[in-house]
This record gives sequence, structure tokens and C-alpha cells, in this order.
Amino acid sequence: MYKVLIVDDEKSMREFLAIVLKKEGYSVTVAAHGAEALGAIEKEIFDAVISDVKMPGLSGIDVLKAVKAASPSTVVLMMTAFASTDTAVEAMREGAYDYLTKPFKIEEVKLLVKNALEKRRLLAENARLKQEVRDRSTFDQIIGRSEKLTKVLDLIRKVADTTSNVLIFGESGTGKELVARAIHYNSKRCDRPFVTVNCSALPEPLLESELFGHMKGSFTGAISNKEGLFEIANEGTIFLDEIGDTPLGIQVKLLRVLQEREFRRVGGTRDMKVDVRIVAATNRDLEKAIAEGRFREDLYYRLDVIPIRIPPLRERSEDVPLLVEAFLNKFNRELGKSIKRVLPSALDLLCAQEWKGNIRELENVMERVVALTSEDTIGPEHFRDCLPHSSDDTLSMVLPLEGLDLESLIGRIERDLLLKALQRTNGVKKDAAALLGLNFRSFRYRAHKYGIK
Repeated sequence: MYKVLIVDDEKSMREFLAIVLKKEGYSVTVAAHGAEALGAIEKEIFDAVISDVKMPGLSGIDVLKAVKAASPSTVVLMMTAFASTDTAVEAMREGAYDYLTKPFKIEEVKLLVKNALEKRRLLAENARLKQEVRDRSTFDQIIGRSEKLTKVLDLIRKVADTTSNVLIFGESGTGKELVARAIHYNSKRCDRPFVTVNCSALPEPLLESELFGHMKGSFTGAISNKEGLFEIANEGTIFLDEIGDTPLGIQVKLLRVLQEREFRRVGGTRDMKVDVRIVAATNRDLEKAIAEGRFREDLYYRLDVIPIRIPPLRERSEDVPLLVEAFLNKFNRELGKSIKRVLPSALDLLCAQEWKGNIRELENVMERVVALTSEDTIGPEHFRDCLPHSSDDTLSMVLPLEGLDLESLIGRIERDLLLKALQRTNGVKKDAAALLGLNFRSFRYRAHKYGIK
């Protein structure tokens, strides 16, 4: 519950604001003058302080300075019946988030407090994430030793400390945000904000306001000025996830930020300079989107300075055992379990899966299995109801232009079918052999050949 301190020498105003904010779910403390406010600040850390400017004794500006000295992360809103440019400038210079001119509307107060606390939350979240990164290397979070993943990690190390824009390609669930974080926290910008935005999650008007901010009165509901994520990310990195889903109108504005390093708030009249590194990601074919008129070619080339392609999990199945071990340890801690290991036969089963949802799907399966398992060992039978039952379409494939290793491919197909047959027959080899049209001796020979127990 957010804690809010209200400071005003007018009793009716204190009581009015206290009622409004308590109904919004805030914990409210009131002070009748500046000295009382300072006493409250010494005893408790508040998330937000709302103070009148003109008060007998200590002024609202004095309260503001004291709050910022005691708790720099506390957001402060100033109220005045005598709005003037000088007052506003002084308040903002001393660290006020914004100010209200009396009389004001209830909705204006509620939204301004909500936005101020949201900004505080974002800043706190960024601080927390940066502390996590200081405690452990971000590369430790990208798990795997396969050749394809190793090449990705080598590329990240090379480009992290440059200022070039990066475009990450990869299917959903491959860990694009982890790569973006690794780039940021291994760069010279690591002590500045890392801000993420999902470009497919918001309609165009809201996305524009989220990215670039807006001015009070610029549209219905804009009852206060709002900083955009580009402002918050200044001198840091902004991660534009699912950039391929961005509306064309927003693409034009993003192009301007990339070219001119400036933007304008919605409803604003002043261009704002910004120093932000852009890391974008997509699971779409952007060249196809360009051909279809859904993505700007000039924006694509501005973003695609350094392309990084993350391989899907099915192309690095040798990393599955490492991921399984990591997820087992994670969910043992989170769920209070003490499962010791996953049997090799179960790992074989997991390595043979397609994992269309990639690492995210594997993580969900492991969480489900750990949550439901009461034994100290996980075997193939534990995954029976957790894995997708897809049709065996392994043979429906296209011959790559560069060719392939036929013997290796046939071996993978054979091993995959053996495991699927065992899965379907609950591990009964005789039934699995019959399912594949083999006699038991032939099935046993093939299973031994591929290390299937």
C-alpha cells in the first residue's frame, strides 16, 4: 500500500484529499503545517507527499527540500492557489514531480498521484534490476553451451559497448529480452535506465503517449503532463519488443528519434533532445512486412545496424539438459521442493521435443512437473500429460540449399520416433516395438544404439 503525506494549513483541504486518496487505496497521513510535516518525514518514508506552497512558518518549498533530502525517491506534488511561473520553476528545480492549481478536480488529483507513483515504481524497478545485475553476470542468465548460442554470446560481447542500434530476431520464448538486458548491462550505459515496452500490447494512441509522453489537455483524459519512456530512458537503453507490430504512424515518429535524436510529446510544441540507445526485437519477418507495406524500409535499416539472430530451442537441443537443471533448481526454491534429479531417459524425451514455444514452453513444463511431483526423482512418466501430442510429421521437410548430413538426420529421426513410441506406451518397450513395426530384439538394439534406457 502506497503511503501518502498531505500537508496543508486548511483543514477542509486536508480532509478532502485524505478522503479521496483513501478511497483509492492509499495509506494517508496529514500534517497541518510544515513543522508537523518534517516530524512525520523523520519517522517514516512516504511514497508521495502533497504539499501546499503557501503556509505559515515553513513553506511548501521548505517541505519539498526536506523530503528530497530525507528520501530522494519520494515524489512530491505541490499545490497553490497563486500559480505563477516562478513558483512552478522553483518547485520543479527542487525536484517536485508536478504542481496543482487550486481549485482542482478530483479526477485530476487521482490521476496525477497515480502517474507520480507509477514513475516512482518504474525508477525503483530499474534500480532493483540494476542491483540484480551487479550481483550476478547477465550472461549467466543465458543458459547453454551449444555452438549456435556461443556465437550469439560472442556477438553480444562485441557489440555491447558500442552505441549502434541492435535488432534481435527470434521466435517467441527464445529469450530476446535477456539478450537485450545483457547488451545494456555490459555497456557503458549500465548505470543508466533500461526501459522496456511491448509495441504490440497497446493501441496506437496509447503507445504514442507511452513512448513520447503527453501534455495536459492534449486529449480526453490527459489531465496532467506525463513523461514518456524515451525521457525516462535518457542516457540509457530502450528495448522495443515486438517492433514488427508497431503501427505505421508510430514508425514515422520512431524514425525521427533515430535520425534526429529528438521527439515531441503528444500535444507538445517543443522538441526534446534525447540520448537513447535503441535495442529492438521481433519474431516476424520484417522484409516480408516491408514488401506488404506494413513496415517502413527506412526504419528497418536504421534499426538493423547490428542484427542478432537467436536460434530456436529445437536447433540447440544439446542445451535442454542445462536448462532443465536450471529450472529444476529454480522451482525447487520457489515451490519449496527438494527434487534431486531428472532421469536421463526423461532428458532424452525432452531433447526430442520440438518446443514450439521455445525456452518459455520448457520452463512452463518444468514448473508444472515440479509442482505436481511428490517424489525426489523425475522420470519420463511425469511428463506424459505435460508435453504436446503433435502428429509425427518429421518426414515433411524441405532440403536446405546448403544440403544436410543424411546419416545424422536419419539417426535423429529414428531416435525421436523411438522416444515417442515409448512415451505413447508408457515406457513398455514391447508395445513400443509393435507400434513401430519392429520385433523386440530390433527395438532393443536401436534403443541401446541411441542410449535410450
